[in-house]
Amino acid sequence: MKVIILAAGLGTRMKDLTKDTPKPMLPIQGKPKLAYTLEILPEEITEVIFIVGYLQEQIREFFGEEYAGKKIKYIVQEKLNGTAGAVALAKDEIGSEKVLVMMGDDLYNRKDLEKILQYEQALLAYETDEAEQFGLVDTDKDGYLTAVVEKPHNKTKGLVNTAAYVLSPEYFNTPLVAISETEFGLPQTLVKMYPEHKTKVVRTTKWLPIGSPEDLEIAQEKVKDFL
Repeated sequence: MKVIILAAGLGTRMKDLTKDTPKPMLPIQGKPKLAYTLEILPEEITEVIFIVGYLQEQIREFFGEEYAGKKIKYIVQEKLNGTAGAVALAKDEIGSEKVLVMMGDDLYNRKDLEKILQYEQALLAYETDEAEQFGLVDTDKDGYLTAVVEKPHNKTKGLVNTAAYVLSPEYFNTPLVAISETEFGLPQTLVKMYPEHKTKVVRTTKWLPIGSPEDLEIAQEKVKDFL
């Protein structure tokens, strides 16, 4: 089974920290963030597809063609056109199997990834009191994704999208949903598939998005909780 890891962004919120280093390669306790991502992948994952862009040569040099027992492939995202645009670049690599998708920036828990892999299509969500920073998700009575509300919104508490997904083969045959003039949204495309192809929303209590220098400092102390 394969995982697509999005690692092409500019990381502008990190300010000078990403001037010479791609955001997913910023060090946590002396090791690049992306190394932790690969090391906690479930055993079912045998191949990693990196979507790369900004300062991609650093990612290629560190990971090469194999790391932590996983084969590595690289796909260059020339134009930053949203999460759905990034994932679409890997369509020809996926075949007829479901695929795991993760952000290269965030810290996830292996047990959660194993949990969402039980479904043909799923989204990992987190209940937080700081919901204003993230996109909200809503479900039907059976826990399947029915709506996504991106920021800005007026809610401070709610269930938010961690941007870890399992995508079915049907996803790659679904027209992408535009969320701006230049971007396509992955979760919005999942909503479009409902109810013909449903996306299970699985909750986690352990997730650390790393979007700012302050988040990176927190990660230095909390990374051990994700190993």
